[in-house]
Amino acid sequence: MGAPFARAQLRPLSEAPVLEWGIRWDVTDSERIRIILATAAAMGSSALLRRGDMASPLRLETLELEGGVLHWSGLTVDPGADAWEVEVFGHGCVYRMLLSGEPAEQGTWVTPLPRQLIQVRRRAHRRAPAPPDLSVRLPLPGWLGRERDAVDVSLHGMALRLGTGERLSPGRVLQPIELRTAAGEVLSLRGEVRHVSDRTDGELQCGLLVTPLTAEDSERWQALVARALHPTTCTDGARVEEQWRLFIDSGYFNLAGRSAEDFESRRRSFIELGRQAGSMGSVLTEVVWPSERGLEATLSAMKPYRSVWMVHQLARRQDATRFERLKGQMLRELYVHCVEHAQRDSGFRWFAAYIESTVPFTYRSHVGFAGRMAATGRTLMLPMRMIDVECCHSPAPPATGLELGPATEAERRLLVERIALTRPACYAEALDLRLETLDLRDVTRAWQAVGLERERHLLVAREGAKPVAVAVLESGSPGTNPFGLLDSVRVFALSPRARQAYPALMDGARRWFAQRGRDGFTFLAEEAGDVEAAGLHDAAPDAKPYLWLIPADLAPEFLEHIHEQTAPRPLSHPQKELS
Repeated sequence: MGAPFARAQLRPLSEAPVLEWGIRWDVTDSERIRIILATAAAMGSSALLRRGDMASPLRLETLELEGGVLHWSGLTVDPGADAWEVEVFGHGCVYRMLLSGEPAEQGTWVTPLPRQLIQVRRRAHRRAPAPPDLSVRLPLPGWLGRERDAVDVSLHGMALRLGTGERLSPGRVLQPIELRTAAGEVLSLRGEVRHVSDRTDGELQCGLLVTPLTAEDSERWQALVARALHPTTCTDGARVEEQWRLFIDSGYFNLAGRSAEDFESRRRSFIELGRQAGSMGSVLTEVVWPSERGLEATLSAMKPYRSVWMVHQLARRQDATRFERLKGQMLRELYVHCVEHAQRDSGFRWFAAYIESTVPFTYRSHVGFAGRMAATGRTLMLPMRMIDVECCHSPAPPATGLELGPATEAERRLLVERIALTRPACYAEALDLRLETLDLRDVTRAWQAVGLERERHLLVAREGAKPVAVAVLESGSPGTNPFGLLDSVRVFALSPRARQAYPALMDGARRWFAQRGRDGFTFLAEEAGDVEAAGLHDAAPDAKPYLWLIPADLAPEFLEHIHEQTAPRPLSHPQKELS
């Protein structure tokens, strides 16, 4: 049995946190269990050994893949031959399992792999240690003037360490709670006590649901929480010129057969917008990961539709990993920052990306997650071809006998009906292709509020009075993406003769974008043969782009998947990572 153990060091739990938000997954696939626990061991995740209301710290050191054996350390009790409940902490979630084994040496434990894991996500928003020197004052009789230490913070919550003999009851409302930062900023919050629990040092900890009292308080609170959650990344736009250089050095501009020279005309608009990005958080954010050398990696997110946040322009230097504390840190923290930025938006319903599936990391992360969740029927992987179209070049005159014009109300209804018949429901909802959202009015208003452009136009090709095809034209402010993702065209057939109208629609789109000062746009061809029917050429036939779409409630699971794919352990088939 090994060396004897000290007497049990289990502590009772006081009033357990009230779980008003939670998601549970039962994991029984043996390979998934191996991946989850191998990731936990590689990331140094903390764990707890539980028996009833008692708990003791534990650490998963290694997983022997061949034998399926788990090695634990930090054991302070003799578990004997009984089964114990073990909790291992993932990214914003807990994995629970029943284990039995035997001690090997003092403080160590060896167990087989469990046959089942129960994944529980208890909070909608991740917590982080509170910033140092953050003082908190509570509006309570007899407590005035006494400051409390903040333990951690999240977007809507804060935990405080209470003093000796101090107690608060769940449900009690405290207003105003006053926060003072080390920089001298003062914030006022409304707080509701959600739970009180014992700490390992014998003191009590109080968990609060907090709401800023004014718009200024809200801005300061979100900035404070962002700094606590994301200490290695920033979004202030101060290094946007370095970001453009990163696109060149990382090879980002070489995707889809392009080169850095192709983007030089868009450099100025990108830098001008990027300098203001820090104040445009309601519709976009540009996250960068700096080192003492400069910028090492970047990922951005924008809200092109009413309920969609979309990640784009991922780039990383090939030798950037030498600046990581733990392998995969940059990619993990960039994705976490972008997703958590989207989660601040109460209207967040869908998470999306246009991905290039031939890039190994993108394949493992986005395609792999969609495959893992395919059985839920709640993800979309729509293959497409993304074609750059120049406004100044029209390869052939439009077909005769066709008239182009804005869509009538009847044609708008016909378009929505055809989309509902030919595309998944999530596609129409996420891309605002339902009748009530077709004009992008809400999105346009939100973008204009921060000084940016967003517009949609429906261009219909008709034979006489009969509509045969429609092009959905969309534009966005120059500078939002170097590849011009927001300047796009989709075509939808309204009759069997639709493809004969595609060249005319492309020519009409050229004129529409040229009137808005654009030199080109992206044709998002979603049906086989549409590129050729439109009289266009695919300059990157080996590329395999997709529209990737998942519901917002799966975004935390996607981040867990990102952690698994970037964890510092050898892969079965190592591949070179591309930007």
